[in-house]
Amino acid sequence: MTASSRQRELLTAEQLSALPSDHPLHTTAVADSPMIAALTGRTGAHAPVWFMRQAGRSLPEYKKVREGVPMLDACLNPALAAEITLQPVRRHGVDAAIFFSDIVIPMKLAGVDVDIVPGRGPVLGTPVRTLEDIQALPELTDEALDPIREAVALTVKELGDTPLIGFAGAPFTVAAYMVEGGPSRDHLRPRTMMHADPEAWDALGQWAARTSAQFLAAQIEAGASAVQLFDSWAGSLSEADYRRFVQPHSATTLAHVAHYGVPRIHFGTGTAELLPAMLDAGADVIGVDYRLPLHTANERIGSGVPLQGNIDPALLAAGWDALKEHTDSVLESGKTAPSHIVNLGHGVPPTTDPTVLTRLVEYIHEVTAVEVR
Repeated sequence: MTASSRQRELLTAEQLSALPSDHPLHTTAVADSPMIAALTGRTGAHAPVWFMRQAGRSLPEYKKVREGVPMLDACLNPALAAEITLQPVRRHGVDAAIFFSDIVIPMKLAGVDVDIVPGRGPVLGTPVRTLEDIQALPELTDEALDPIREAVALTVKELGDTPLIGFAGAPFTVAAYMVEGGPSRDHLRPRTMMHADPEAWDALGQWAARTSAQFLAAQIEAGASAVQLFDSWAGSLSEADYRRFVQPHSATTLAHVAHYGVPRIHFGTGTAELLPAMLDAGADVIGVDYRLPLHTANERIGSGVPLQGNIDPALLAAGWDALKEHTDSVLESGKTAPSHIVNLGHGVPPTTDPTVLTRLVEYIHEVTAVEVR
């Protein structure tokens, strides 16, 4: 069976028609890649590997091009964003690029007063805490996303057969930042708001769901072959609160891009008890953090769902013997799923030695290729 016929089994004619004629999935440029195979439950030449936060502070080349450039400026400079996205692919030989951006970029492009403060993270000029605040939020326009489309197009042009993964912050994580006005350890204010003013919370969730969906759609239309919805803070929620107050909004975001047919990954930290609910939101692939073995995650959500994860980032600095043993355990655990995308159980720590990541990619490719053959 040709690559073209295999890919057209994955994408319907209607889905293909929603993508530009030069989109990598439409032209089958990435159809045989190990990453797209695994994301769609198939077996490729080897287990695919990519790392959350692979493009960033652990790379000396990243530090060089970012010198003197604020984070949001880097994200909104198409040439620079493309260069940073490509850096870990060149260095590590990972099986996918992850688009270099930030979850607050849709907020920024919509006109919300937000910045990333070094050493602290995203900070809003004015927190959003009442229904009146929410009703006054600006809407994200299609034209405002042009820098994102340009950056993605530049990246895809250089990637060739390596797929690009687009991403967005999940509505809860975006809304949590907006209510808190910045980072928080316990996300107490948004959790209180859900119950104290559910009308306001729902309105904010809808706004966040719309902007995240628009952000994902722009990346897909410009060439992203998969997307990941990051719910960094969902682990602060009970399952009941997640299902009642959060899942509907994540489902809205994921449903908005379903017609494109690209694989949709859903990942959160501290979400071991939420995985079935996250799957119910509409994901095709579930990302698992380092706290839960993949075979246990497979049991919880039911066989038949590709899994992504979940090497503990702490092991990257623990020495090769410890990292190798841990990686072998993760690979063995991942065999319980129909397919396994190897990743960390969270992002690459900024202190990581880049040579460790390169060696890790080479090792995973080597040992899994033997098994496939």
